[in-house]
Amino acid sequence: MASSIRTVINTFRCGLLGTVIPTVNSRPQLPMSTFDYYNGKFIPSGSPVVSADSRALRYGDGLFETLKLIGNQLLLADSHFDRLFHGLSLLHFDLPQYFTREFLTGLILQLCKKNNTEKAARIRLSILRGNGGPFDPENMLPQLLIQCWPLPSHALSLNEHGWQIGIYPEARKSCDVFANLKSNNYQPYLLAAHFAKRNQLDEAVLLNVWGRICDASIANIAWIKNGTIFTPPLSEGCVAGVMRRHLLEHCELVTGIRMIEQAGTAEDLAQADEIFLTNAINGIRKVSRLGGKQYQHPLTTQLYDQLIRPMHQA
Repeated sequence: MASSIRTVINTFRCGLLGTVIPTVNSRPQLPMSTFDYYNGKFIPSGSPVVSADSRALRYGDGLFETLKLIGNQLLLADSHFDRLFHGLSLLHFDLPQYFTREFLTGLILQLCKKNNTEKAARIRLSILRGNGGPFDPENMLPQLLIQCWPLPSHALSLNEHGWQIGIYPEARKSCDVFANLKSNNYQPYLLAAHFAKRNQLDEAVLLNVWGRICDASIANIAWIKNGTIFTPPLSEGCVAGVMRRHLLEHCELVTGIRMIEQAGTAEDLAQADEIFLTNAINGIRKVSRLGGKQYQHPLTTQLYDQLIRPMHQA
């Protein structure tokens, strides 16, 4: 099994590295906002907020959420906050009584108003641990940082040209209880993103400790075979993506297309009819190439039209 996975990965790498394939989905730089929010204050955007003793800086101790706002409404808010508060519990944060999803929603909307992004915004909510070493944190209270930017126009439509992706061969994602969190400790994903950029790709897929498909650097992954959609279960180590959850809950009901959780390998991707990626900001991104194989995307387009596009019109 391991040798066959290496063969597929090497085939993908050789196919990608042997020729220069120009990417067609370069990501524009996000415009600067005016204010951030940090621990009770609205501060000039980009202001420093942590000390050299911060556990968030030293160890990546904390969590984050990336949310999409349309028409002054947070999309999939319940799923975001379900994941966030589950993670805060797992990481043993001591939450003040006022620290609720309603409290966080109110602050997000205030910040978007101050930055004139109520119509369409990308929001990053970061929960940081305070100062201290591994055994002696000053306290276990959450430090709260919120940032927002105008939503890029590409996040409101399906990508015209499919993404070109590859398999990142050097990391193996763990499959423990922390694997599904949006952790500030992001090293494997950062290196996968660097691998993608270095190889002129739009995205890179990570494998788990068993050599099976996990997710991608900023997205969950799904593939279509014979009219059925497959995506790795959370037990395979992927982040518990909110768009992934949305599709699993609504796909068959709305579109009639069956979507199931099933472990997959690099060979499954190679033999798939379609591949697509999902996250909260882009919704769905169709994939046109993995290694030497090209993919069409009729069902992916149908999913976007029936499940994602209506969210932008709400």
